[in-house]
Amino acid sequence: MIQRNDTSVTEFILLGFAVQQEIQYILFLVFLIIYFTSLVGNVGMILLIKCDARLHTPMYFFLQNLAFVDLCYTSAITPKMLVNFLVSNKSISFSGCVIQLYVYGIFATVECYLLAVMAVDRYVAICNPLRYSIVMSQRACIQLVTGCYVMSSLTSNTHLGFLLSLSFCNVNTINHFFCDLPPILTLSCSSIYFNIMFIMIFVGFNLVSTLLVVFLSYIYILSAILRMPSARGRHKAFSTCASHMTAVTIFYGTLCYMYLQPSSSKSQENDKVASVFYGIVIPMLNPLIYSLRNKEVKEAMKVLMKSCA
Repeated sequence: MIQRNDTSVTEFILLGFAVQQEIQYILFLVFLIIYFTSLVGNVGMILLIKCDARLHTPMYFFLQNLAFVDLCYTSAITPKMLVNFLVSNKSISFSGCVIQLYVYGIFATVECYLLAVMAVDRYVAICNPLRYSIVMSQRACIQLVTGCYVMSSLTSNTHLGFLLSLSFCNVNTINHFFCDLPPILTLSCSSIYFNIMFIMIFVGFNLVSTLLVVFLSYIYILSAILRMPSARGRHKAFSTCASHMTAVTIFYGTLCYMYLQPSSSKSQENDKVASVFYGIVIPMLNPLIYSLRNKEVKEAMKVLMKSCA
């Protein structure tokens, strides 16, 4: 049961996007198509990896988990946003808002750590290929993914605990299209000093630590690739990492824009656009990136399509 301190607020109003109603209908269709593409792409990626024995490797195990994470955190916010485009009552209960925030926060943070784990996987595969099957054993892969969820749960539970200690009095309008933590905190009539401090500490740690792992992994990967005598070997190694590098650049670039720019230069509308890209567009792009730029995935898709024809 979700408990909260003495508060007169039982629901929040999500303002969404400040556009005319006709534009709201257009946005509904656009985001419906994006969300449907995300569902098909990520569910398809999960099933493809599960059904094709050639993809039962550590790299595709992590990719399967990435597709699951994308599916969960976009589903935490997109359905409610789509409904709000069509209705005049854009309210969400206090409990519903907290649950949306919690689910979104957990899976979005898991993606940070999972992308770092995938970079380590590529490092081991390219820099220590003879030990790859030993280092990245099934047990090790499961432990790494479990660690991603443990770190994410620690962050989300801390934020949730401090959020539920706050009081919300009278003002209940959130200038956003979903229950994100910063706009919710601005509505509190309690001191939010510790909430802001923990956002800076945890978001900063998650971003810096995972980015550092990715950065160091690719330094070693690049060094190993440049030492390869064969041009074909270098091309194969680059192509193996290309999809992950693209996904990392898009994900972390958007995340850094949202959380690390000075608050004085931020506008709420720009934050909404960044949140759309981060929470809705990226989950659609990831399966496209990995399917279009990955030879093994494309071959598995061709085999599956031929068997279904």
